[in-house]
Amino acid sequence: MTVDAEPLARLRQRTSEKWSLYPADVLPLFVAETDYPLAPPIAAALHAAIDRGDTGYIGADDRAQQAFARYAHDTWDWDVDPAWTLTTTDVSVVIVEALRMLIAPGDRVVITPPVYPPFYEFIPEAGGVVEEVPLRDDGVTWSLDLDGLERAFAGGARAFLLCHPHNPLGLVHPRAALEAVAELAARYDVAVVSDEIHAPLTHSDAAFTPFLSVSDGARAVGVAAHSASKAWNLAGVKCALMVAASEARAAQLHALPVEVEVRTSLLGRIATEAAFDDSREWLAGTLESIEANRALFGQLLARHLPEAGYREPHASYLAWVDFRGLGWGDEPAERILAEARVALVRGLDFGREGAGFARVNLACSPEVLTEAVERIAQLR
Repeated sequence: MTVDAEPLARLRQRTSEKWSLYPADVLPLFVAETDYPLAPPIAAALHAAIDRGDTGYIGADDRAQQAFARYAHDTWDWDVDPAWTLTTTDVSVVIVEALRMLIAPGDRVVITPPVYPPFYEFIPEAGGVVEEVPLRDDGVTWSLDLDGLERAFAGGARAFLLCHPHNPLGLVHPRAALEAVAELAARYDVAVVSDEIHAPLTHSDAAFTPFLSVSDGARAVGVAAHSASKAWNLAGVKCALMVAASEARAAQLHALPVEVEVRTSLLGRIATEAAFDDSREWLAGTLESIEANRALFGQLLARHLPEAGYREPHASYLAWVDFRGLGWGDEPAERILAEARVALVRGLDFGREGAGFARVNLACSPEVLTEAVERIAQLR
């Protein structure tokens, strides 16, 4: 069952950031929202909650955690203990609260640019200081710089904020790399917070391995951030999971202020349960459309913008495009917005390594994607 994107006329009735930030003549391929309809089981669960007036504070039940545990077992062969998980509002809160729990003020926290821009804000919000260890790029693929990570860990960094799968590249870190990270972190007493929000969006030609599943070392040092929000387009209903895989880490999670959990949206918990338990077929159909667009995008660039560099992502619906060959400067997204009326995300938002790049959202109709590339190509 392939899931098709909604028509533009219907999408423009939405009031989310993607559809309200720019005028109607702009094609919005920037923020990580999708153009697909809400999964029917999620819509039904939310409608039922509204019908019964179920819009109060969250209760003490763990149905969302139980649903995630079932999904993790069935999808990744990963056994999650629901008692060792906690819900909160979103993955940004998971990251900030986990770091506050794991570091002291002024401690250095490693990130691997080019990387999700809010990482640069989450770390100081938690009291830490950003330390960059850029990904390696051999011209064919990206990878973690394990030597660079070891230097940072040995030099006193206290935590590592891992992006897995990696935004904006769609890079799914291989198990061997994750095992090496866990070994280094254990050796140097470094905590690892693994942002795995894009994990359900792993493509059919890749295999996602949860960081906490790779070794006893990973389970000892790590905390994972999960949510249904990216895969099922649920950012607005506010629910994410903090996941531990050791008794000691679980005790730390449950020692957090109670407000961390009770700020979770009840509607978010209801939607999360419906996503992980009942909306897997919908997600499979959505991934079919995303993978088709992934291939189409490469064909469109080859035809209309052959100077642009593009490697197909293996997770998410985000594409990282190198516009340097076109000579459009360090911030091509600005010219593309002003002259082609296509909104992308600036590459420099992801770190210095993003100069000359932009991020493109592929979770749209083939027609919108085609028009966007054709518009951009007119700038050549």
